[in-house]
Amino acid sequence: MVRAGATIEGLLRESRLPRREAELLLQGVLRCERVHLIAHAEEPVDSSRAIAARAWFSRRRSGEPVAYIIGVREFYGLAFRVTSAVLIPRSETELLVELALGRAGPSARVLELGTGSGAIAVALWSKRPDLKITASDISHAALEVARRNADTHGADIDFVQSDWFEAIGPGPFDLIASNPPYVAEGDPHLKQGDLPSEPRVALLAGDDGLACVRAIAAQARYHLSPGGRLLLEHGYNQGESCTALLDELGYTQVEDHRDFAGLPRVCTGTLRD
Repeated sequence: MVRAGATIEGLLRESRLPRREAELLLQGVLRCERVHLIAHAEEPVDSSRAIAARAWFSRRRSGEPVAYIIGVREFYGLAFRVTSAVLIPRSETELLVELALGRAGPSARVLELGTGSGAIAVALWSKRPDLKITASDISHAALEVARRNADTHGADIDFVQSDWFEAIGPGPFDLIASNPPYVAEGDPHLKQGDLPSEPRVALLAGDDGLACVRAIAAQARYHLSPGGRLLLEHGYNQGESCTALLDELGYTQVEDHRDFAGLPRVCTGTLRD
């Protein structure tokens, strides 16, 4: 075993992790950028930091997500605190932000349901501080994380603890956006990647994964202003089901949009005037 006080490169090799994962963890311990690891590969690491790095490597080898170990994940060019109380923000959800920004008029009233870490709401505010944003979540612990992220970025957001629309006033809102749970019970993906460590309440949505999408789409009609927009993220294989649902509920201009990997990802519709 490499002794405490090993070099940066020695610790990375010792980690027995994929190179980029090991680098991210060591960056977190050393509080440095990746370029520092590369430029100072043979630089010694003091014993306390080497011990900390090894502890983090061990946690990752046990399956804990890198984002939870480090406590931070980047989303839409911003750093967000994450804990095991929230879903880890993913790059495909940036499409939801882009679509919302393109559909929200000046000073629009925006509601984000199931905010989790607050990443979507804060990202929207970072580009459009004129928006009047309300963000909700059923989890008190998640809202604490979201509030902290909003404070870090100076975002003026009204956070509400609510089971979807239960504690939300009648509005009306000009735009409602959500990345709701959309994984089916028993989906084999639940055993892969970071999903086993993430909160089930933020992932599972009935036998077909569409229970939350159905509930939001049905209730949103009573909280949107005439001509208001609904945006719902969904699974890669749920696009047709989501567009059919919005059509059935009477939304107009129903479309499904592909993410940056070319996969169906966000369904949008407009409430009739």
